[in-house]
Amino acid sequence: AAAHFARLGFKILATGGTYEFLQSSGIPCEHVNKIYEGRPNICDALKNGEIQLVINTPAGPSSKFDDSYIRKDAIRLKIPYLTTLAAAEAAAQGIEAILNDEIVIHSLQEFHAMVK
Repeated sequence: AAAHFARLGFKILATGGTYEFLQSSGIPCEHVNKIYEGRPNICDALKNGEIQLVINTPAGPSSKFDDSYIRKDAIRLKIPYLTTLAAAEAAAQGIEAILNDEIVIHSLQEFHAMVK
């Protein structure tokens, strides 16, 4: 999913192990601190408008602490928040389709009116 977002021109911020994995996989990204690592950190980046989409797949004991704060900030700031790699890949595919004018977006109400 990260490679897909990078191909679409997204700037990727990543913490700790994810940053190391993406770097070793040749996916361009920038490091951002986890909350407990000090400032500036991931929540600062959210509050500063540096992040428009959060993909957070927490793993390990320290992630439980960060996960709660990241999720709360994303919700409060109305930033889309995904928690699985399948959802991240689906989002990347959808964004790509929109950018390529391959799909037309309709509200649920518009879709319902078309079905009648």
